[in-house]
Amino acid sequence: MEEVNQSVVSEFIILGLCDPWELQAFFLVIFSSLYLITILGNIFTAIIIITDLHLHSPMYFLLANLSFIDFCLSSVTTPKMITDFLKENKTISFGGCMCQIFFGHFFGGGEMVLLVSMAYDRYVAICKPLHYSSIMNRHMCVGLVMTSWIIGFVHSISQLVVIIKLPFCGEKLPRELDSFFCDIPLVIKLACMDTYILEMLINADSGSLATICFILLLISYSHILFTVCLHSNDGASKALSTCTAHITVVVLFFGPCIFIYLWPVSITWVDKFLAVFYAVITPLLNPAIYTLRNKEIKNAMKRLLC
Repeated sequence: MEEVNQSVVSEFIILGLCDPWELQAFFLVIFSSLYLITILGNIFTAIIIITDLHLHSPMYFLLANLSFIDFCLSSVTTPKMITDFLKENKTISFGGCMCQIFFGHFFGGGEMVLLVSMAYDRYVAICKPLHYSSIMNRHMCVGLVMTSWIIGFVHSISQLVVIIKLPFCGEKLPRELDSFFCDIPLVIKLACMDTYILEMLINADSGSLATICFILLLISYSHILFTVCLHSNDGASKALSTCTAHITVVVLFFGPCIFIYLWPVSITWVDKFLAVFYAVITPLLNPAIYTLRNKEIKNAMKRLLC
């Protein structure tokens, strides 16, 4: 029998979010608007933090990096999804599919670790305020950001190395991805081999990263909330308000990730909804949550616009 490999497959067919043209036209307008708002919101947040000297602190340095990652994460899949609404035949090249997988996990994994770094920053600020400036110095901040990028890269490349070597069987077998972008759980099902164990290992990789980060975040914010409850002054109230915004972002980001990679039963419409929420909605909500609940950023916006 002739041996086949992934080079036989030049492209995958993407089924998208829906079939009716009316819905596709509606989603085209909606997601184009959401993507534009996401891009402008994250860029605006980063520019405010960079240009305003009052915001040159560790917390806002990490927030500016979060805005940049959200900008990148939303750009991995959303532009392709928007242009596909205009096409009758939706396809993605093998290389394009691998790029989506790599950059999606790269920026996604990096954001998970960055959110842990932001929780650590709040932990030090609230639980060890006298040592905050010495602990969260410039080197520590740069180190935390670099760590998030490195872990994101290692996580992503470890996934890609496994996927790119899988044998795919060419034109005669199904090449359909029932989603609007390439993701590992969908692509791996198209391989010409028994992938059950491989699926378990890959899902464990992604799921374990999300779960470990989520547990670290729960521990950090539980400790913070416990410390805040012991104090009833204005500083504690301000800290609680800041942490509430952080916790909201954490729940919105980690919820879909953990569900997609750890939930044993795959339901197509649920997976699509969570994928849209993760790739489109969360990067949109992050700048809104941080700016609308933050007086310093509101004041910086007034100074920039006036």
